[in-house]
Amino acid sequence: MENSKRTVTCGELRKSDVGKKVVLNGWVARTRDLGGLLFIRLRDRYGITQVMVGDKASDDVKKIAASLKSEYCIAVEGIVAARSDKDVNADMATGEIEVEATDIEIFTTSQELPFSIEEVRQKDGTLVVANEDLRLKYRYLDLRREPMQHNIILRSQVAFATREYLTSKGFLEIETPTFIKSTPEGARDYLVPSRVHPGKFYSLPQSPQLYKQLLMVSGFDKYFQIARCYRDEDARGDRQPEFTQIDMELSFTNREEVLSTTEGMMQHIFKKTLNYDLPAKFDRIAWEDAFDWYGSDKPDLRFDMKMQDAAFMADLADFNAFKAGAANAGRDVQRHKRSGLKALVVKNVADKYSRKNIEALEEVAKTYKAKGLAWMKVAESGQFEGGISKFYAGKEAEICGKLGAEKNDLLLFVSDENWQLACTALGAVRKQLGKDLNLYNPNDEFHFAWIIDFPYFAWNEEENHWETEHHMFTLPQKQYWDTLEQDPGAVKGDLYDLVLNGYELASGSMRINDPALQERIFEIVGYSRERAEKAFGFLVQAFKFGAPPHGGIAPGLDRLVMLMCHEESIHEVIAFPKNNLAASPMDECPSPVDEKQLEDLHLRCTEVEQD
Repeated sequence: MENSKRTVTCGELRKSDVGKKVVLNGWVARTRDLGGLLFIRLRDRYGITQVMVGDKASDDVKKIAASLKSEYCIAVEGIVAARSDKDVNADMATGEIEVEATDIEIFTTSQELPFSIEEVRQKDGTLVVANEDLRLKYRYLDLRREPMQHNIILRSQVAFATREYLTSKGFLEIETPTFIKSTPEGARDYLVPSRVHPGKFYSLPQSPQLYKQLLMVSGFDKYFQIARCYRDEDARGDRQPEFTQIDMELSFTNREEVLSTTEGMMQHIFKKTLNYDLPAKFDRIAWEDAFDWYGSDKPDLRFDMKMQDAAFMADLADFNAFKAGAANAGRDVQRHKRSGLKALVVKNVADKYSRKNIEALEEVAKTYKAKGLAWMKVAESGQFEGGISKFYAGKEAEICGKLGAEKNDLLLFVSDENWQLACTALGAVRKQLGKDLNLYNPNDEFHFAWIIDFPYFAWNEEENHWETEHHMFTLPQKQYWDTLEQDPGAVKGDLYDLVLNGYELASGSMRINDPALQERIFEIVGYSRERAEKAFGFLVQAFKFGAPPHGGIAPGLDRLVMLMCHEESIHEVIAFPKNNLAASPMDECPSPVDEKQLEDLHLRCTEVEQD
């Protein structure tokens, strides 16, 4: 072949191109030999084109074509031809044409594959996918698969749309350091030893938090960064040791502007990449209401089954298990003034749920420390049956009236003196029912909501002191400034989370810009002046030079793309992720290093596990 450089991609050709001479480059996805005809499905990231090697091809071309195997990387020269009507493949963008090969060049051959790159489905339609460690070991092959190509391409489009929107709103993209001072931010830091400063360490940033606040002091009133962040914590499906967030900060702002800017950005991203219209405003739910109604501060709102207060039932029968929950006992419940007796009405499923099914739900509740899951059904007669029904016989009309229950409904209850525990346990049951019964609204594919009015402080029972729920630079809501020290448990923060389909997508807050207020927060959580100065002195010092009011937010890019792709793990939207042991099977990272490298860094390994 005189010139093997492609002139078109494998997803480009259409019926209007019939008669053109073209050169394609790509990988052999599949071949079919029909005797006198040989067909090749040629693939690149743009799509698939069918190549035909027929009577017009030379013997040399036929011989090369017959030798092709899966994943050979080749060039094909040929003429675009129309397929007959009966041979048109409506499932392919290029399905109306094929390329009649006049020449083929093999760039490189391929070994036998460790797993199939082409989609393989079982008889029931289930997609057959290799186990994750095998996929990660050969990630470069896994990334050739169409689903992975789709996910990575969408990720690139989301990043571009983010930059496009924020730049149009006057934001500046500014990089912050990767080697920083180690400061306490909740998770363990990844530490980097310094060669030129023996015994000292850099830290990889858990977030650019302190630096973006310094940029506000510097006068850059609208900052963003698609930032790499690092946290040394246990991995899970939506968490990685290294991850990416859309980091934003604004000066001379308020909560409303941060929220509306984020809403506008999400609307732009979804419209630009998925042609999906989000609502102009997202739901806003107070933290206490989110727990009271859904048992979570990241509720899945694609279905509308709210939990209800059932405290009235404690007075209708001598059922001791309900007494404690209804009594509002316990410090946590006293603070929130909510009942710890929660009910869930599951509509029209009583005839479908056996005792075994209900016991499975009870195990879900117990996972979240509930003592049990009480239940009863509303029979066709209107009477209660099963579970705790004997305690409430004759009370059907009152209970059903207050809970909105009807015939064939299943009633579920969790009672605990700790309001938040009861809510969390029954909320987990609600979430499980959403999956089991497929309750999701098909017209509500992506449901965003803001969770606001979080508690500022949480009491650490083990260490007997107050901690901040978010971070120590969060601004308390102004009405609590005068009583911070007297009643920390009542303080609400000017902070907010953005949730999507049951996942926390972003967290943000207005920030403290007054050094005196910042010192009060340090004192409440037990940070001495010396400790605060050592950890955060450079930030507090900066605030003494005219710090503007400011606030921000940081949506997780990995998690956002995961949800947009309807995946359940961020591994599926990161090109080269780590596995659940924070390791890479492909390049065997982390790995030992030479003794000389350790000497240069003034380090010595005291114990090494043998592989």
